[in-house]
Amino acid sequence: MSNWYANENEGWYAPLHQAATTTETPKKKGRTWLKALVAVLVVIGLITGSALLFPNKNTAPTIIKPSQREDADDSNDSNFGQFIIPRDDEDETMPDDYREFFENFYTAIEDSRTSINIEHTELPKDFSCTVAPAGEELSLQELYRRCSQSIVAISGYMNGKSGYNWGTGVILSEDGLILTNTHVIADCDRATVTLPDDTVCEAKLVGADSISDIAVLKIEAKGLTPAVFGDSSALEVGDSVAAIGNPLGEEFRLTLTRGIISAIERGINYKGHSMNLLQTDTAINEGNSGGPLLNMYGQVIGITNMKMMSSYSSIEGIGFAIPSVTVVKIINTIVKEGVVSGRPSIGITVGMIPDEAREKWPEKMPENGGLYIIDVAEGSDALAKGIQPGDIILEVNGRAVSETAELSAMKDELSVGDTLHFKLLREGEIVELDVALVDTNDVYG
Repeated sequence: MSNWYANENEGWYAPLHQAATTTETPKKKGRTWLKALVAVLVVIGLITGSALLFPNKNTAPTIIKPSQREDADDSNDSNFGQFIIPRDDEDETMPDDYREFFENFYTAIEDSRTSINIEHTELPKDFSCTVAPAGEELSLQELYRRCSQSIVAISGYMNGKSGYNWGTGVILSEDGLILTNTHVIADCDRATVTLPDDTVCEAKLVGADSISDIAVLKIEAKGLTPAVFGDSSALEVGDSVAAIGNPLGEEFRLTLTRGIISAIERGINYKGHSMNLLQTDTAINEGNSGGPLLNMYGQVIGITNMKMMSSYSSIEGIGFAIPSVTVVKIINTIVKEGVVSGRPSIGITVGMIPDEAREKWPEKMPENGGLYIIDVAEGSDALAKGIQPGDIILEVNGRAVSETAELSAMKDELSVGDTLHFKLLREGEIVELDVALVDTNDVYG
């Protein structure tokens, strides 16, 4: 996954930069022939440009972090994560080995640990983030006036590099607790917060969790306007939502976009584990990371952290946010303990099996259902017990599985140290074994 400002991806965002700098030219009468010629040249240019923008049809689309900005030639690629989705390979011959097929079918998994070297501050006292009941529905104008005062810009700086991470944050407390995404400040040793009145404050780290992608910062301030959190569990597909954030850089701070909830509990693989996220068609771009997804009561019901993007086709309106019920729990744990621990993990990354794989390798694939194991994490009991990439999960604790959310839900009902019984398909043979759950931080922290 590449930084959006890297040379190979500049063309994708070029229209956005052009839109920000182009001035309108007054229209002139006459010269119909000239207008027609220009129109033909524009069409030719668009056709040629599309070939330049999308040169490689075999590059898989990925979910990228909408956060990072680079003003230097050196691209700092602190990968946020990649959403595992199929390539468009209808015109290509299927490989002989199903492992090769799945290696191409799924994007690579980035499972490196997050390093944050920002100076820590003392843990807050007597703070708790809560979910409020819904109030009166607001117009978009009322929502923006009320909620924009709780939104800040985050800049994360890396020692020895002139580039910086750019993102969004949400004010949690009147005295300067700030929420953002962990990936916004990943690999940084300094961070600043720009308030709605343009005041820039140095930030210290309260705590960060790379698994949930939630971080809490602290600035020295008084009289700030905290955001109000709503209940994401009450959402339904089709509900209207809005986002306020800082897409693409300083010049587009506090941009409002609107849309709907497109899906709930969308399972996304990130750093080897599954995140259950809200999906929305609200416009979310680089720099929106850490900002709020709002219901029409002006409440934060999600924290935007991902979007879908492709290097070979147009993908619009597929963005994601961490549900507020998850965010509130993580915030309260971070401000109380500084870290989040005790979450169980199997230590495997899985994906669904496409129909073309079942048709090509019927002797190696289950007739239906099953989850393909893409990666096994170092330090996990799954690796110690011999689970391998290429194994296919048929059953867990005697229950058939076919979706990542099913496996995640079963795991979340247990604790670190508990075991799961796996029935696997390996090279056409059945393998059964027990795997102990480990602390997520031990393998992905």
